[in-house]
Amino acid sequence: MGEELICRWKLSAFLFLWATIALFPRKSLAIDSIKAGESVNGSTQILVSAAQNFVLGIFNPQGSKFQYLGIWYKNIPQTVVWVANRDNPLVNSSGRLTVNGEGKITLLNETGGVLWSIPSPGKVEQPVVQLLNTGNLVLRESGSENYLWQSFDYPSDTLLPGMKLGWDSKTGMNRKLTSWKSTNDPSSGDFTYSVEMDGLPQFVVRRGPITTFRSGPWYGNGFSGSGPLRKTAIYFPKFTYNAHEAFYSYDAGNDISVRLVLNAAGLFQQFYWVDDGKYWYTLYTLPGDRCDVYGFCGDFGVCTFSLTAECDCMAGFEPKSPDDWEKFRWSDGCVRRDNRTCGNGEGFKRISNVKLPDSSGYLVNVNTSIDDCEATCLDNCSCLAYGLMELPTGGYGCVTWFHKLRDVKFVLQNGQDLYVRVAASELDSTNKKLTVAISVSVASFLGLLVLVICFILGRRRKVRGGNMISPEITLGEIHSQEKEVEMPIYDFRTIEIATNSFSFWNKIGEGGFGPVYKGKLTNGEEIAVKRLAKNSGQGVGEFKNEVTLIAKLQHRNLVRILGYCVKNKEKMLVYEYLPNKSLDSFIFDESKRALLNWRRRFEIICGVARGMLYLHQDSRLKIIHRDLKASNILLDANLNPKIADFGMARIFGQDQIQANTNRIVGTYGYMSPEYAMEGLFSMKSDVYSFGVLVLEIITGKKNTNYDSSYLNLVGHVWELWKLEKAMELVDPSLEESSSGYEVMRCLQIGLLCVQEDPTDRPTMSNVVFMLGNEVGVPSPKKPAFILKRKYNSGDPSTSTEGANSVNDLTISIINAR
Repeated sequence: MGEELICRWKLSAFLFLWATIALFPRKSLAIDSIKAGESVNGSTQILVSAAQNFVLGIFNPQGSKFQYLGIWYKNIPQTVVWVANRDNPLVNSSGRLTVNGEGKITLLNETGGVLWSIPSPGKVEQPVVQLLNTGNLVLRESGSENYLWQSFDYPSDTLLPGMKLGWDSKTGMNRKLTSWKSTNDPSSGDFTYSVEMDGLPQFVVRRGPITTFRSGPWYGNGFSGSGPLRKTAIYFPKFTYNAHEAFYSYDAGNDISVRLVLNAAGLFQQFYWVDDGKYWYTLYTLPGDRCDVYGFCGDFGVCTFSLTAECDCMAGFEPKSPDDWEKFRWSDGCVRRDNRTCGNGEGFKRISNVKLPDSSGYLVNVNTSIDDCEATCLDNCSCLAYGLMELPTGGYGCVTWFHKLRDVKFVLQNGQDLYVRVAASELDSTNKKLTVAISVSVASFLGLLVLVICFILGRRRKVRGGNMISPEITLGEIHSQEKEVEMPIYDFRTIEIATNSFSFWNKIGEGGFGPVYKGKLTNGEEIAVKRLAKNSGQGVGEFKNEVTLIAKLQHRNLVRILGYCVKNKEKMLVYEYLPNKSLDSFIFDESKRALLNWRRRFEIICGVARGMLYLHQDSRLKIIHRDLKASNILLDANLNPKIADFGMARIFGQDQIQANTNRIVGTYGYMSPEYAMEGLFSMKSDVYSFGVLVLEIITGKKNTNYDSSYLNLVGHVWELWKLEKAMELVDPSLEESSSGYEVMRCLQIGLLCVQEDPTDRPTMSNVVFMLGNEVGVPSPKKPAFILKRKYNSGDPSTSTEGANSVNDLTISIINAR
């Protein structure tokens, strides 16, 4: 009996040991090299670099049915840096990596078919294939450090420290990155990133044959407009350019994992691994803004980016299609105002601090022996512009451009001077718009801001009856002190015909002050008509004054008012028609939200911020909107945001900080607590509303009616932010298009705006600065949010006219103190 128990115990122990070994088949080989005649079996074996930081083996992308031979980080999950057989995958993990006696490395499938191999290395006595600590797979002779082949010469989508991107004239090798087809498909994608040598060296991203991004050209001491050569404490880039080589490479700080990746969307990004937080931090992304999109402003255009991209024409040029430029469609570019530029006394105008134009071979000529660059360009009637290039040997060379000047932008760092050929008639004139653009990019609005401040300070002491302007003065009342501006008056019959007698089918919305209709005038122009309710309480005189004053607010992110109509008790506002309706119709609609990718949503956030900054600070009046919300952000044909509905707006004196009111008006969910409960409103009330709007744009969820049993959206974002899980709330449709770092940064800015104490909230100028610059963002404090409410009736997202109460967490009536 005892022997039987012993036998059973031994059998159980054997079975347990066998099962344990079977659970970890890939642990069976953990060496860093193989020799001739040896192989790596994809289903059971891997190579691991000596420092235990990189792995070579067979991997299966999530959601894919195929297998690939690749290299990835050992201790960083799901980060593949190189793929061998990216366009010829395994159908299972039975592949074998072999090296024969001649040093030929081959990947075989289960039937012995060749899926991938390296070029023949020639005669090799004792070949060794080794995975280095750098992530480089190399072939070498035993005992030698000379590489006969290396994976670093054949990059996939990732550039690691020590890799080269560029040309070797001796071997004819052109090392470039090629994107994955998609996040889960390593096959060759649509985009490439390379160093182009036809002309001046420049980095170029292409989608097939089409250029989508280019750095500025190499000018001897760096890349014009910075490009990817931004030295940091953890990243040390360099560019080697001589008769034999032209390549870019970089080193990283000790024990820091850094990688550069061309992703499936064509974005070139730099990351480093944050070990404490276990995530990849995005250092930069190219294209970084709309001005980086190749040819955004067309030929002879110059791009300026300050939250949004804007185009201007170079000196001596004007828009080719003025109507398109009025609608912010700039791709047609510019044409000369005066074509007499050959032997007619022409000269040059300088544009400073720009990324130099496209310097491809047929566009540019480089001559290092010419002393007088200006005279050389002037002697050739085809020469459009010139610049000076610093030579590695010292001194300067001459660079001249022909055919067209394309892809120029103002930059704050590493900008150069470009001398543009203009007609004699242009030499004594000043391109005022371009001068403003230069001051914007170089001085960050400082000059313009000084002018605005001086204008405001000169007017702020205007008094009424010996007293400062009252905080409760309406837009109409203050207008009586201002000079009348011309505002079109529409005939009632004209509006009636345009809207098909205010047909139900023409109705496109409704707010607290009445319905809005789409209309079409007899000249074909489309309009939006806001028909104020007859019980709105405004008199005809006050209404006319309000319209005239609003017309003075001119900003690209504010809806433009075209005129008004008054007949008896009928009062109507006529606005430009925006075909894409309001923001809420996109972000809260399951079928349409995917139309707004992250880049577009970020531009909407920036545009709204810029419009609010104009109202608070940059317009001639300090205006508090009081009803900023998703339904009051309209989108034009290009999905650019425009703030609408100033029916509740109030004017502040320039020295005024806050005011109180007996009429609490606005929208539940967007109201700041001090306004909803105490009737106190200020610029910081608008900032609170902006913060709620940012969180809604990112999550695709309404702050009110939020699907949570205990918190509204603001509260839920805060709770997950504390747990470092806020990304869980990001709209799933943004997964492919978003930068995690940029989204987290915007979430943080949104939380700063909804802090409970108004003094803790940033101003809109602070918000605009944080959105547009890579600066540190303060940590937010606990926001103002109330536990989930119950509603009496109606849609809680609609505007309310009257006072409100919080006794049982239901908004109804509050009398301000």
